[in-house]
Amino acid sequence: MSRPAITLSVAPPLRMFLARRHREDGLVAVACDGTSTLGHVVEAAGIPLTEVGTLAAGGRPVRPSYRPRGGERVRVEPVARPQRLAEPRFALDVHLGALARRMRLLGLDVAYSNDLDDDALIGLANAQRRILLTRDRGLLKRRALRRGAYVRGDRADDQLRDVIGRFAPPLAPWTRCPACNGLLAPVAKQEVESRLRPGTRRTYQEFSRCRRCGQVYWRGAHGDRLRAIVAAAAGGG
Repeated sequence: MSRPAITLSVAPPLRMFLARRHREDGLVAVACDGTSTLGHVVEAAGIPLTEVGTLAAGGRPVRPSYRPRGGERVRVEPVARPQRLAEPRFALDVHLGALARRMRLLGLDVAYSNDLDDDALIGLANAQRRILLTRDRGLLKRRALRRGAYVRGDRADDQLRDVIGRFAPPLAPWTRCPACNGLLAPVAKQEVESRLRPGTRRTYQEFSRCRRCGQVYWRGAHGDRLRAIVAAAAGGG
């Protein structure tokens, strides 16, 4: 005799992960085998556990390790925002290079490389106690990964708003190198003058230099665009 199905009742913010036919009402009927954990059931429905805040079966809170019984209705709620971090440190997958630069512009500690495979990326995130940010749901479901988060939005500016809204990390704009993540320090113009083009030497007086890679920065013609990114993130807009 077959067991009654488990019904997942998925909160609206998580329905984007469901098959299209389930997104309107958020109800997913899942066959009960009596052995699978609730965490496995939820991820099989398409929702990474990194995005789940609370689970409730029959109105009582349960953990992902809970083994649901046939006929139960399980409520699946998203992570509450903001999700405060004791150590706001991040690692980004290879497809989020533009987001990495924007986050570093805001002073966030971001590890990024465009040539790391999934195993190496997970290893780096775990070893350095970083939150792995990605749009790859399969990557977030990997058992080896300790901490991760799905990034919403197709454009880098939208992705940045999502990350800031989710984690509300303290911002320190203009303190990190967008290229390598090193810390910036003010530098006297005469120390870097030989590296500047004539127009830059004439026009700008304030410079900073990356302590790690040596890259020199000044707020040039692109400054207005960068200031807009900083202002939007700092203001939550």
